Amino acid sequence: MKKPVKKIITYVKQISLTTNQLLLLTCGYLTLVLNIPFLMKMASAITTLDNYSVLFLLSLPILLLSLIIIIQGILSFRWVTKPILITTVLCSSLIFYGTMTYGIVFDYGMVQNTIETDTAEAFSYVNLYAVLFFTLFGVIPSLIIYTVQLTYKPFFKELLTRVKLIGLSLVTVLLIGFFFYSNYAAVGRNNKELIGYIIPYKMVDASFKFVRNHYFYPPLDFKVLDTAPSIVRDNNRKHVTVMVLGETARAQSFSLNGYKKPTNQYTDKQGVVSFSNMSSCGTATAVSVPCMFSRLDKNNYDKRVATAQQNAVDIIHLAGADVLWISNNNGSCKGVCTRVKTQQIDTNKSNPLCDGEYCYDEALLKPLREKLGNLTQENTLIVLHMIGSHGPTYFKRYPKDKRVFTPDCQRSDIQNCSEEQLVNTYDNTIAYTDLVLSKIINQLSQLADKENIETSLLYISDHGESLGESGVYLHGLPYAFAPTEQTHIPMLYWTDPMQTDFDLGCLSSLAKSPITHDNVFDTLLSIMSVKTKVYDIEKDPFIQCKSQSAIARVNMPTPLEIKRED
Repeated sequence: MKKPVKKIITYVKQISLTTNQLLLLTCGYLTLVLNIPFLMKMASAITTLDNYSVLFLLSLPILLLSLIIIIQGILSFRWVTKPILITTVLCSSLIFYGTMTYGIVFDYGMVQNTIETDTAEAFSYVNLYAVLFFTLFGVIPSLIIYTVQLTYKPFFKELLTRVKLIGLSLVTVLLIGFFFYSNYAAVGRNNKELIGYIIPYKMVDASFKFVRNHYFYPPLDFKVLDTAPSIVRDNNRKHVTVMVLGETARAQSFSLNGYKKPTNQYTDKQGVVSFSNMSSCGTATAVSVPCMFSRLDKNNYDKRVATAQQNAVDIIHLAGADVLWISNNNGSCKGVCTRVKTQQIDTNKSNPLCDGEYCYDEALLKPLREKLGNLTQENTLIVLHMIGSHGPTYFKRYPKDKRVFTPDCQRSDIQNCSEEQLVNTYDNTIAYTDLVLSKIINQLSQLADKENIETSLLYISDHGESLGESGVYLHGLPYAFAPTEQTHIPMLYWTDPMQTDFDLGCLSSLAKSPITHDNVFDTLLSIMSVKTKVYDIEKDPFIQCKSQSAIARVNMPTPLEIKRED
């Protein structure tokens, strides 16, 4: 085995190329191999056209090759040629793996999500298949680029030949544009998302914008939306709301929403209301979590702006509530919990629910019980941030004795599992989440019964998940063309019988009404009875089922007509 490898290395070392020749070969590899996802999707879009031109279709790889030569030709010159090309190939092969394996598009949102991912989460994507893929398409081509000999002409002669190559490529682009501009314009207008599949340049563009926005723009002054919010209740009972922030749960996998498998066998018996027509603000945690707690809506959401102003948690805390954020999601609240008390679940193996990197979500129950046993204020909001159904290592999200559906997929390269195994594994995470939610409700019920404390629970996931539908896995696709599996999320509400603010029968009748993360801000304020000028009654989905006295307590003087169904 060693002799053939040595022969190959010796052969490659004997190859002598000019910088232009190496550039052409590398650009050809980038075009015809690492950009297969883009070429295939563009070809599919072109061939679906009525009476499409074969010449137009054939011009596509030529156009892409010419554009890549122009870009790489400007960046790669003389001694920096190899480092630039090797870096490009290695980065491109990683993106190629993500796109081919999971259907991932590396746009701005994905770059943000990648940068904010912790080490443990990043390593969950590493498996033998990923290593072999990266070695074959990234490492080996890079070693070839590194090994071949480069011959350099005198500086100005080499510069002239490079200018000629770039000039020829530019002429090719212009000629293709002259003959097929209308064709490309038509396909581009109807398939804008396809530009995100050009490897690696969409990622480079998105990375540049991310770095610019986060490190070079001056920080915004913090904006206080309301200096004097208050909590107004008409009884002397303490109030506790637990908001459970779910992770990667999709609504269509909840039996409460009609799914055929019993994934909600616990909460189904506890009188929860399932809002089955809920949509997320984004397709990744980095966007959805800060967006749902922000006063900004999805259409005008900007994380830089959202981070520099009060969010729902801040308003509730300032109104006088005791707020505690407990995280089993690697400590990441994406900036939402910066100004309130936080507690991170210790992943130390001394806890039987933890493996050193992650903990099962039942680990949230102990600190919750401790907090419920030590309520220091009249009103309390506790946010429990779950690890939920975070992939691709779904099998690590539930204990082995909680495997409800088998056979499941005990590996991270989920694309190599059968559909049945993959779906069973994911469904096990949902069933386990349901178990945890049920135990939280039990704690709140006991608190209500024994201490005469008014309690409620609100569960909302940050985004959904693809499980191989149309060849797409995981999440994070640009929202404009993300499948519903990634945007259709569950929302559950439960309250003890003693509360009088909301009519649960009424809420059940509205459970199929369309709502989004844009409604979370006002829903939380409504549940916590916060009176504030930033509360928007028209965005409160619970308002139709709220008692008149509760509305009167928190509504600001501005007259608003509340429409009620008879």
